[in-house]
Amino acid sequence: MISLTPDLDRECDLPLYQQLFSYLKGQIEAGILKENERLPSIRQLSVYLSVSKNTVETAYQQLLAEGYIQSKLRSGLYVMALEKLELEGSGGRTGTALESEKTQQVPKSSPLAINFEYGDVELAHFPVRQWKKCMVEALEECTVEVYGYGDRQGHAGLRTEIARYLYQARGVVCSSEQIFLSAGTQTMISMLCQLLPLPPMIAMEEPGYNGVRTVLRNHGREIIPVPLDSDGLTVNLLKQTDAKVVYVTPSHQFPVGIIMPVQNRVRLLQWAYEHDGYIIEDDFDSELRYQGQPIPALKAMDTGDKVIYLGTLSKSFLPGVRLSYMVLPELLAKDYRSKLQTYSQSVSPLIQAAVYRFMKEGYFESHIRKMRKLYQARHKTLLRVIQEHLGSRVGVIGQKSGMHLLLDVYNRSSDELIEQAYQQGVIVYTPRLNWLNPEECPPSYIMLGFGGLSEEKIREGIIRLSKAWFPEM
Repeated sequence: MISLTPDLDRECDLPLYQQLFSYLKGQIEAGILKENERLPSIRQLSVYLSVSKNTVETAYQQLLAEGYIQSKLRSGLYVMALEKLELEGSGGRTGTALESEKTQQVPKSSPLAINFEYGDVELAHFPVRQWKKCMVEALEECTVEVYGYGDRQGHAGLRTEIARYLYQARGVVCSSEQIFLSAGTQTMISMLCQLLPLPPMIAMEEPGYNGVRTVLRNHGREIIPVPLDSDGLTVNLLKQTDAKVVYVTPSHQFPVGIIMPVQNRVRLLQWAYEHDGYIIEDDFDSELRYQGQPIPALKAMDTGDKVIYLGTLSKSFLPGVRLSYMVLPELLAKDYRSKLQTYSQSVSPLIQAAVYRFMKEGYFESHIRKMRKLYQARHKTLLRVIQEHLGSRVGVIGQKSGMHLLLDVYNRSSDELIEQAYQQGVIVYTPRLNWLNPEECPPSYIMLGFGGLSEEKIREGIIRLSKAWFPEM
């Protein structure tokens, strides 16, 4: 058996399967585990490491999903070559919803991969000329605000533009003094843990965004999972916990895609008022709604100032600018601002100044309108082609908004489906890491992100999946 000696820490907050996955991934990337080298069987490795078979199996499944290993029929699991593919865009919700690195590979014999990765955005239609103009103007400003460390809270003009945009687009009434900028949602959550600070126990939707859950656990917070029902987070079950803070994605629940109706939002706000609690609302892709009338942000309905609102430019603008924002209740904003004085701003002041100009000149809202139209067309194409080529063999979950949906491929295993897709040159994903216990994720679920794929690629990709999964059709 290959000599594998991971240092698995059973006292660590990071689950054993994630520790094992990270170790094996590192061994492959470092070339210690070489191409075509056979991995130990699940039973062998579980006995050798004194861990459960489920731990080894989940680690192997993630390696399969990310293209580090492949399964050969009646032979076992083998290390794949790390040859980079030229794919259409990259990015994440940062990713799988998983804000982890993803280096997907397909067998050498396969055609060029079609990657249904969640988090990819359309780059070909990005207004490069206007963005360059704003960058040049920011460079020419030559002020301490741009060339120095910048305002700890964020560029004052940009915060004013964001406040204006939030009022027009999401119905959120706030001042620029309540807005704080940071380099991504995970960085913002980390700062909340340090500076508010967030309490020891945080309630979260189950399933829920693994990127935020990971940060909270790394900061020593205990996660209280609250199951979903057809209206999103089940408020009655939240009331039975001791949590004082809950993290939710009401406008497009991640990863299931439920849009929380107004009645449930009222119940959630009432919980906050009655329990003196706070709601962290992650409004990560609210601009992209395809069915029904827009529902105001939870923050827009908050008369008691109990909602901490998180937004990002990763979906609506560019992931590469690494710019997210937070609206704090006035009472918390004052305390947060005073503690922030010992921290530097994590977003480049130059980028902030350029985004400020981009928004002030009207380029941002124009870009949003174009992207909404483009993503809606891709969304319609995806649903139509799924119906045409996969039909009643699959169920579609969470299709009303956003840049991804879930497929329930009836009576099939995601590991088998992912491997079969590889053979047809298509990369698809399992959403299981967004469950606190990944084994509770329905095994037949597949996540399809479509933001970075043209309508032609979407159609070709689904046709290939039909051939891979249902060759008899």
